[in-house]
Amino acid sequence: MIWQQLQSLAGSYPLALRGLSMTIMLSLISLVLGTLIGFCLGILRTGSNRLVSGAIGTWVDLIRGTPFLVQIFLIFFILPEFGIELDAFTAGIIALTNLAACFICEIVAAGIRAVPIGQIEAALASGLSRWQRMRQVVLPQAMRIVLPPLVGQYVLLIKDSSVVSAIGLTDLTRVGWLVVQRVPNGLLVFFLVGFGYFIVCYPLIMLARRLEHRMGTGHGEVQL
Repeated sequence: MIWQQLQSLAGSYPLALRGLSMTIMLSLISLVLGTLIGFCLGILRTGSNRLVSGAIGTWVDLIRGTPFLVQIFLIFFILPEFGIELDAFTAGIIALTNLAACFICEIVAAGIRAVPIGQIEAALASGLSRWQRMRQVVLPQAMRIVLPPLVGQYVLLIKDSSVVSAIGLTDLTRVGWLVVQRVPNGLLVFFLVGFGYFIVCYPLIMLARRLEHRMGTGHGEVQL
């Protein structure tokens, strides 16, 4: 019996590879876009414009305070009612990028605020503009604090990408549901699905630990 199930699983190898590729592609695109947007939002969040900072903070709190499944349903099922038609892949990218950007925004903002005020005052006394202070003084120091939790956030985002299976994308989790219809052994199938996510996430987990150790910061614990 178990031998037949293993043979059926082996036959699902191409489908599993397709799901793993989709998970990696979704995560990679969302991580790159989310990091770029998150850094911009984090810098604006710590700026002197209270209106902009408040608006970003409200949006970040809204996204962090609502289930990701609800957010992706709103993008995929509700936006078409307002004339915005999105395919499942685009909706997944938008939802994951937005989620990543909001969490990275708070990580970057916390890193910037942790830079000693004396460093900023010294840069101000040197006549540097705000952008020069940010680029030459604040961001290099903030990166020491930001990097470990940033990598940890990447791990969380990869795991959150499993939610896109709810809108029909054939990622690793959806492949698991498809395979379990052929192989009636959910424990074995989803153990392998979990192992697939572990293979993708483990290098990042090790990277986060190494960064924490190397940079000697206590702000970078990875909450998994």
